[in-house]
Amino acid sequence: MDALSSLAIIAFAALIHASFQLSVSVLTLLSGHAIGKKTAHNKLIRLTSSFVIGVGVMTLLIVSFLSYFIGQTFGSGTPLVLWAGACGLVLGLGVAVWTFYYRRQSGTSLWLPRGLARYLNDRSKATTRSAEAFSLGLTSVITELLFILAPMLIAALVLVQLDSVWQIVGLVLYSLVSSLSLGIVWMLIGGGHRLSGIQKWREQNKKFLQFAAGSGLIVLGFYVYVDQVMTATVLAQAGL
Repeated sequence: MDALSSLAIIAFAALIHASFQLSVSVLTLLSGHAIGKKTAHNKLIRLTSSFVIGVGVMTLLIVSFLSYFIGQTFGSGTPLVLWAGACGLVLGLGVAVWTFYYRRQSGTSLWLPRGLARYLNDRSKATTRSAEAFSLGLTSVITELLFILAPMLIAALVLVQLDSVWQIVGLVLYSLVSSLSLGIVWMLIGGGHRLSGIQKWREQNKKFLQFAAGSGLIVLGFYVYVDQVMTATVLAQAGL
C-alpha cells in the first residue's frame, strides 16, 4: 500500500469518526450553559476553543498510543489475524451504529447511559474556565471510545506501515479530519449563530448522520479486509 492510499484510508476513517456526535453534543451543552449565564462572547470563544483543542489532543494521543503499541508488538509486519479482527470489529460496529446509536425518541439523545449523560451535562454546566473546558474535551473523547475506537484502530494499523515522516502527516490528518464536524459547530457558535438553529439541523438530520456513520464503517471494514487480508491470502497461495 503506497503512502497516498494509506493517507486516503486514514482520512476516510477520520471522516467516519467526525460523523459521531458526542463531542458536538457536549460542545453545544457547554455553549448553551455559558450563554444562559450571559457569559461574554470572548470568554465563550475561549471556553469552546479549549474544548475543541482538548478533543483534538486526546484523539491524537489515543491514535499515537495505538500505533506505538502495534508497532512495538508486531513491528511493520502486522499479522493478518489482527487485520481480520479489526475489520470484523469495524463491520460489527457499523451494524451497531445503524441499530442503537441514537435513542428512539425525539431530540438528539445518544446511546449513553443516563448517569453518564447527566455527568457530562453537570460538568458542562459547571465549566467556567478554559482548563476545565479542555479537560471536558478530553473526557468526551474517552466517553465515546466504544464507537470511535474502531476507526482509530484501522488508522493506527495503516500508520504503522508508513515511514516516520508520513506517520506524522497521517496523525495530524486524522486529528484534523476527525474534528471537522466539531470545528464547523465551533465556528458557527463563534460567528453568533443561534444554538437552537444548530440543534434543529442536528435533529432533522440525525438519521442521515447515523446511516452515514454505519455505512461508512461497513465500507471501510470491507475495503480494508479485501485489501489487506484477502489480497495477501491469495498472493500467498499463489506463491507470490
